[in-house]
Amino acid sequence: MTTRKTLKRLLLVVVMAAGLAITDHAIGQDFSLNYERLSSLEEPIATEIGDVTLVLNGLLDTALIHDAEDDGNTDAGLTANLQVSALTQLSNRWRVGLRYFGQYVADDRADIEANDGYTDNAALTVGGAWGTVLGGNVSGAVREQTRRLRGAGNASLAFDDVLGRLEERSVGYIGRFGPWVVGTVVDEDGNFDLGGMYQRPFGTRDYRLTARVTAGTYSPEGGPGQFDTWAVSGVGELVYGSMLFDIGVGHERFSRRGPDIDRWYVSSGARWKTGVVSVSLEGHYGRFEGEDEVSAALGLQYDVARGLSANLGINHANARVTRDGLEVEEVEETKTVLSFRYSF
Repeated sequence: MTTRKTLKRLLLVVVMAAGLAITDHAIGQDFSLNYERLSSLEEPIATEIGDVTLVLNGLLDTALIHDAEDDGNTDAGLTANLQVSALTQLSNRWRVGLRYFGQYVADDRADIEANDGYTDNAALTVGGAWGTVLGGNVSGAVREQTRRLRGAGNASLAFDDVLGRLEERSVGYIGRFGPWVVGTVVDEDGNFDLGGMYQRPFGTRDYRLTARVTAGTYSPEGGPGQFDTWAVSGVGELVYGSMLFDIGVGHERFSRRGPDIDRWYVSSGARWKTGVVSVSLEGHYGRFEGEDEVSAALGLQYDVARGLSANLGINHANARVTRDGLEVEEVEETKTVLSFRYSF
């Protein structure tokens, strides 16, 4: 076992032990297995069978995608996903849940990480007054608690996260302590994600602050093998009435043979809602191996009826990072996405 993995696992043990030692007043925190760009905003469908509550939500999105960088081609796209949960409470008041999320994608949107085909996540959770323990495909649980809010409609801001990732199979813990939510996840290779969120209103405004430490791996497509990564990131958010403003910053170090590579970035955006219309505008700038990393996204959502909406997104991304003559990161695209979406 390498020294790096030993340090990772030692840190996780310390964090988990500290968390369990102070969780007498913690409240279990629910979470979603949907780590993708599209998710339902509607109340889920629920029914009871004996002592088990079944919960279902999902969406269906049909789109037209215009790619300005690919000879102006326009293609059709389809995204469909759902999450089903079976939840119950034991006699000792522990809450046990089995969750499954599946998504089918058949398009090429502005999300540079999207993959065609069917993907899924599954997890078993056990929670109580001490918090919630997670097991399964839960590698994105901490990221979802600490990230910037996604844009409206079909906005998708590229590069707006650390690039290092955990393996899908992992275990973790999430607990709420008043206005604080803390969480940690560790994967089968000893990589980890550790984060915290503080959120509460002050007067007529609501504030959210997050911090996150990530140790993962990054494998660029066609690039020079795999990098080990260490990253710190944070988000500040202000909500006033129907307006939301936020900013995210991060630093990530990539280690492999030769000198380390550093990546710095800042992302910011605004989102507002008036009547049945939601609008968002976001931008990102970063420096990666001395090269610029730039993206922008404009999103628009028009609510037609309960669960049914028309959505627009204009997304631009540009970055080219090389090392030893090989591409570490290469993206150049401007896409316009128009879709009709039904969520439940």
